[in-house]
Amino acid sequence: MSKINENYLKLGGNYLFAELKKRTEAFQKENPSADIIRLGIGDVTRPLSPAVIQAMHKAVDEMADPATFRGYGPEQGYDFLIRAIIEQEYRTRGVELDTDEVFVSDGSKCDVANIQEIFSAGCRVAICDPVYPVYLDSNVMAGRAVTFLPSTSANGFSPELPEQDVDLIYLCSPNNPTGTVLTRAGLERWVDYALRKNAVILFDSAYSSYIRDPELPGSIYEIPRAKEVAIEFKSFSKTAGFTGLRCAFTVVPKALGKLNAFWNRRQCTKFNGVAYVIQRAAEAVYSEQGRGETAEMIAYYMGNAAVIRAGLSKAGFEVYGGENAPYIWWKLPRGLDSMDFAAKLLKSCQVVGTPGVGFGACGEGYFRLTAFGSRARTEEAVARIMDMEI
Repeated sequence: MSKINENYLKLGGNYLFAELKKRTEAFQKENPSADIIRLGIGDVTRPLSPAVIQAMHKAVDEMADPATFRGYGPEQGYDFLIRAIIEQEYRTRGVELDTDEVFVSDGSKCDVANIQEIFSAGCRVAICDPVYPVYLDSNVMAGRAVTFLPSTSANGFSPELPEQDVDLIYLCSPNNPTGTVLTRAGLERWVDYALRKNAVILFDSAYSSYIRDPELPGSIYEIPRAKEVAIEFKSFSKTAGFTGLRCAFTVVPKALGKLNAFWNRRQCTKFNGVAYVIQRAAEAVYSEQGRGETAEMIAYYMGNAAVIRAGLSKAGFEVYGGENAPYIWWKLPRGLDSMDFAAKLLKSCQVVGTPGVGFGACGEGYFRLTAFGSRARTEEAVARIMDMEI
């Protein structure tokens, strides 16, 4: 019999969000009349914008014409989208990139998991706690040693530099799940550390479009010399409602030496590129019409976040996030287990949220709610929670 990768035995049971979905479906089956409001998994609920739909229709028509039909596209992404990304995501922030430093993909979840393949299995990895589970699980699968960086209210959810030297550092800002954002000074501290220690920062900036405060950086490359130490991930999923289309991009600066060529080699070997129709849709996000419609969508979700923050705060709870990110990090009353609370919330209020412990040990005692819902359903969920005995 073939030998298995025994590192998989070190993983927990199911992937966090798959387990939550399973539990919710079981509850719905047992209670078919239950009116469940889902504020757990961060899946968008508003339809794609008109600019995106128009671009997709046009691209589909092109695929129906022999003169404009396209087969395999470039693994790195079409030039028209890469140039739009550079212009709108980076040049507007004062950051210059070459076209061969941007790689279009089918989602940041895939990229933040796959990026570890271009590094040695012997690298020590630093991961904030709590944080998006994919960072940890993908490195456990590869057998790497992990150093956890506690992110708590005591340090403003901005973790201290690791005492033990590390090779790779995962940072997420705006953070999932806490909804907090690293300041410019905070990011400078990490870039300085990486330069001193010859480490690489893997910077997940999937929610940067939700930052309202102009003083907060939306890209790590706003920090001097960050190109020498950082790989950045951004996504269209939450920015423009592409959760069902799947499109994102990763920036690997050539200042990182061989890593740019390694990632290109990895993508050419294991990835066949994002569909032409999807990339035309992503390009439309950066059009004048698309930018306006996207801003409106983000404002809508941030309005939901404000509703949740206000409701929980009025009820006397301590809450974080929801001001520059679509996530609200709810501190539960002392002594409450977040997994048990998730079950109680579903049973008592028919509201789904995400237990904080699912994001790491430091997440215990907290609960994550998302702003990705309709306004009416968000308001209804908050009303139910405020009527609940906790």
